Amino acid sequence: MTSTNQYPDLLSEVRAFRAQYPEVRYIDLICLDIPGHFYGKRYPVEMVEKVAAGSPLKVPQNCVLLGTQGGLYPIGDYCFNDGDPDAPRRLIPGTLKPVRWEKEPLGQMLISSDGTEAPIEFEPREVLARVLQRLEKRGIRPVVAFELEFYLFDRKLKDGLPAFPRDPLCEDEDDQPNMHIERLSRFSNVLHEMVEAANEQGVAANVITAELGPGQFEINFGHCDDGLKAADWAALFCRSTRGVALKHGHRASFMSKPYLHAPGSGMHVHVSLYDREGNNLLAGNSQRALRHAVAGCLDLLPHCMPIFAANHNAFRRYGAMVNAASRASWGFEDRDACIRIPESDGRNLRIEHRLAGADANPYLVLAAILTGMEHGLDAGREPIASLNEDRTSGIEFPKDMLTAVTAMRSHSVVNEGLGSEFVMVYCENKRQEYLDFMNEVSAREYRWYM
Repeated sequence: MTSTNQYPDLLSEVRAFRAQYPEVRYIDLICLDIPGHFYGKRYPVEMVEKVAAGSPLKVPQNCVLLGTQGGLYPIGDYCFNDGDPDAPRRLIPGTLKPVRWEKEPLGQMLISSDGTEAPIEFEPREVLARVLQRLEKRGIRPVVAFELEFYLFDRKLKDGLPAFPRDPLCEDEDDQPNMHIERLSRFSNVLHEMVEAANEQGVAANVITAELGPGQFEINFGHCDDGLKAADWAALFCRSTRGVALKHGHRASFMSKPYLHAPGSGMHVHVSLYDREGNNLLAGNSQRALRHAVAGCLDLLPHCMPIFAANHNAFRRYGAMVNAASRASWGFEDRDACIRIPESDGRNLRIEHRLAGADANPYLVLAAILTGMEHGLDAGREPIASLNEDRTSGIEFPKDMLTAVTAMRSHSVVNEGLGSEFVMVYCENKRQEYLDFMNEVSAREYRWYM
């Protein structure tokens, strides 16, 4: 792997940023943890320049293991048994950008342990990097595009519960679930700035859609032939979108199922595979490789559910009335399927993996999808019947976290494809977080049983 000081353009990137934004005094150096939250440190800009010139950058290794609420769980030899050691990180070239949603001038830059002399095996970006390196050795290059749905809420909670966002012009609640274009006009100020802020971060955000839920929207990204960058875009988009929403008096949330009566929010991932000559591998030989890739994804899907449904709430999304599968399935132009094959020409033939919740970790979601596709290409099996052929076709998958982590922990292909150390750490993190979440007596429990 390549160390930080071997990137000749990194120092010039920091110096060019300082020249363009002389008012920026601090840079947030950020990295995604296992639950999909950013952690890191706020560095004076001159110290970032020193790091770019070769000074070491270290952050505690166990930051990657933080739970959703920021706490640590005893996992194997980590956390409470290892002395909480520091681990090297590197600056990711091309990610130093200004932040527009803070009150004071600020910059941010992604960091990672992947590409260092001692990468952290369970860091999400490193997990994806290993999968991509394995595919690259086989002459396979994925092209990826994420789509993320999210909800806007009023900035103030009502008795701890979210409230519909209000139209800035007439103060009406956005309580009419539909896809009318007028909803984009009513919330155009915040939505347009979300796209602009994402573009400033280097994210190719483009199409905006008013989704079916009250206050629900979707913003698409361009297709990217760098899998790590595509996942970076999804992670950075979530951060900037939350910041811009607060600036406009709203909360933005990627929570999978905020309302039981309304559609959940998904992370849809479009993936095509190309060889070294630029040929779409999925399109050749009467789309045989496409079917094999679909079969592999369906085979591993029940064993990757802790990644696709990353928390207790995320499992509520499955089996809903609108475009949310309850079994692993596939189909052509079918939004009820977990794996949809959009209509396209041979050059752009791809799968659309629709199962993950919007609050899943994009690095891990993409790593799991690519591992499934690779498994399918190797196994060479035909998939189950498509939904176009049989509306009842499908494979059962776990619907709760404890069952899901058991299915993931013991699966040999998942362990080999994503790394056994990562699988152990991830499953134990999710298991303990679920038990921690359930360790509370709710008001409803008293009403029912007291």
